Amino acid sequence: QVQLVESGGGLVQPGGSLRLSCAASGINFSIYAMYWYRQAPGKQRELVAAVSISSSTNYASSVKGRFTISRDNAKNTVYLQMNSLKPEDTAVYYCNARMATRSYWGQGTQVTVSS
Repeated sequence: QVQLVESGGGLVQPGGSLRLSCAASGINFSIYAMYWYRQAPGKQRELVAAVSISSSTNYASSVKGRFTISRDNAKNTVYLQMNSLKPEDTAVYYCNARMATRSYWGQGTQVTVSS
């Protein structure tokens, strides 16, 4: 049974930081590309960051320079370090594992940026 479990969300003030984690089980984590998506109320889900199996990374322009995605294959975990958070970063954040035609999603973790 494949499980992706996100954690680390919460309420933070503008300018603050959070680190999200996504722990995977039931898959050979090292051969899956990993992604973080987010979905704000009333908006479509959007890609935030991606890390390949070789640890190359890509970011949405809205988060470039503020967010960092990384992976630890020994812990079957992908991280999203979020700095300089803005109110517009408020959303449910989801991790996604993809390999060929296989795609798995976590349940999401809420991030709220507000004073």
